[in-house]
Amino acid sequence: MTTPATSAPTPDTPAPTSDAADASAGLLAELAPLLAAESDAEAPAAGVDPGDLEQAVWLRLLERLRETGAPERPAEWLRRAVRAEARRARRTSDRERPYRDEPAHEPGGAEPHGSPEHSLLAAEGRRALRAAVTRTPGRCPGVLTAMLDPQDPTYREIAGELGISQGSLGPTRSRCLGCLRRMLAAEVPAPGRRGRVC
Repeated sequence: MTTPATSAPTPDTPAPTSDAADASAGLLAELAPLLAAESDAEAPAAGVDPGDLEQAVWLRLLERLRETGAPERPAEWLRRAVRAEARRARRTSDRERPYRDEPAHEPGGAEPHGSPEHSLLAAEGRRALRAAVTRTPGRCPGVLTAMLDPQDPTYREIAGELGISQGSLGPTRSRCLGCLRRMLAAEVPAPGRRGRVC
């Protein structure tokens, strides 16, 4: 007795029609901004990178398109998929434990100074700081740039360079650092669990 052949995809199977491919491409283009926004919103609470969350949902959508076709209400499906992937990522990170032989890395913790990871993270931190300094208001970019100068100028030198009185430099520096601190706190989520914890 012979069994009927299944319709599994083979190299001889013709490619989908261009109408179906165009429809899928149109759907993907339509959902891209929504997915980016949803991923940016859900990622901090899940403790994952928005790009990783976005990639997981794209994969889920492409699998869905291949298996059952486009969802009836794509935007709703996408929002549910983002939240489901965020929950999955949160559960996974809660269960992950370091190997016994490998010390746990605490965010912001000490790493060997010669390691490539340390060098990369330090350079990335400096770039983020410099970029945030340029976005501060008023005189702050000049004051903070002078404070970050590796030659470590004195208050007198900074005041002379910026054309402000030495007495007003301290309060200005304090206001600028507070502004910078608020900007950076808004960009970087605090370490640890976020959201409702039962």
